[in-house]
Amino acid sequence: MNIIRKIIANTIDPEETRVAIVEEGRLAEMFVERMWERQRTGEIYKARVDSVLPGMHSAFLNLGDGRNAFLYLADARGITVKPNGELLVQVIKSARKGKGARVTPRISLPGRYLVLVPGGHEVGVSRRIFDEDERKRLRRVARSLRPEGVGIIVRTVAEGMDDEALRRDLEELLVFWQEIEHNAKKQSAPCLLYRDLGLLGRVLRDELTEEVSEIVVDCEEEAERIGSYVTRFSGETVPEINVYRGATPIFEFFGIERELEAALDRKIWLPSGAYLIVEQTEALTVIDVNTGKFTGKTDLRSTVLETNLEAAEEIARLLRLRAVGGIVVIDFIDMDHEEDRQTLLDRLHGVFQHDRYRAKVFGVTQLGLVEITRKRARPDLRSTFTRGCPFCGGSGWVLKEDSVAMSLKRFLRKVICSSRSEAMVVELHPVVARYVAETYLASWEEEFERRLFLVEVPDVAWEKYRMEAQGSLEQVEHKLSLLEEREVPPIVHRTTSA
Repeated sequence: MNIIRKIIANTIDPEETRVAIVEEGRLAEMFVERMWERQRTGEIYKARVDSVLPGMHSAFLNLGDGRNAFLYLADARGITVKPNGELLVQVIKSARKGKGARVTPRISLPGRYLVLVPGGHEVGVSRRIFDEDERKRLRRVARSLRPEGVGIIVRTVAEGMDDEALRRDLEELLVFWQEIEHNAKKQSAPCLLYRDLGLLGRVLRDELTEEVSEIVVDCEEEAERIGSYVTRFSGETVPEINVYRGATPIFEFFGIERELEAALDRKIWLPSGAYLIVEQTEALTVIDVNTGKFTGKTDLRSTVLETNLEAAEEIARLLRLRAVGGIVVIDFIDMDHEEDRQTLLDRLHGVFQHDRYRAKVFGVTQLGLVEITRKRARPDLRSTFTRGCPFCGGSGWVLKEDSVAMSLKRFLRKVICSSRSEAMVVELHPVVARYVAETYLASWEEEFERRLFLVEVPDVAWEKYRMEAQGSLEQVEHKLSLLEEREVPPIVHRTTSA
């Protein structure tokens, strides 16, 4: 059965791009990219070796932008790595949680249907193509196209594509690689040589299949930019491309903000009334399954099995949505019958079969736990949107200042679309107010063509904000003058605009 998928992109704000994949009306995956993030996966650098640590069998490389990158010397077999030397490397794991990016000298350039591996000599076919005849055909075509000195990997979306489509894709990748080699010879290290497509372009390259029925963006320019790409790389069914022009922010209109907020909760309710408790650390994620309000319909055995099977479906969706990688341990409700345990394992294998980040189910341990490993391909959702709580010493978490700021901006845009006010006064937590004032205030005033005043209010919760006043500039400045006449006047952040 085909799944109805939509791609919804929030690209109107230059500070942050968000792309959501919705399957059967539910949020399935979320991708986020902020304009100041550096060293993204896929980027290629001409790097300078900063230091070599034989005891750790690794080296640190200066990419010229951000903290030093980390290289396992095992990835550089046959390549001389010495201090102050130069290397052509590619980021294979973005910087996260205080760690620099991980890089490799083994370059790979992904296209729509193929991945080019300079210096390679093999031909591979995606393991997610299961038809053996089709695998043989694609391998045969790739071998006939492969020039000397490069390897080729056939991607999953190449299934069913003709020889000419694969040839065009390969030619484009070869041109890309020639440009990178040329720039590497001309420029001195450290420097960036190649940056992958923007976030929406990468998502379309990897996720655009026959199942995608619609792409919705909130920016006219972005819609025009992706139009030719979608037409070119779609199969017989071309998805609709629509521009959302409503005053309500696009993710709020489609219910994505609400689903995203729920997905970050520690407690996840299931439709039956059962619930999951999710505890996430850097290396390990633990999930506890509970029957909660679900009492079943027949007997205890069927109630437990039904709850566990429902939880398995939701856990698979949750790991995709949160981009959870590493080790996952699930404490399902105990089952006494071996056939029930096997039914659960079969369901888990089924729901993870099409996970593009290779989840592997290891079965039930002696303690009755199910262990899963999943490839860590990008920063998880929690580390993207949240940070350690500054009030409790890190034992809890709150939204990052950036996340609160972008929520505020979307709120302001909605107000501005339905109001002619010249100026606005917004109350925020002091730390967030200072951050927004220093980072965004001037650019937001220029973009919205409104005067914005930020008032520090200690009683406002970290993630909350409220509109204190709006109207003409004269009215708002009078309101602020009254506030500043108090015995303990609040701190007001404003630009120097006249």
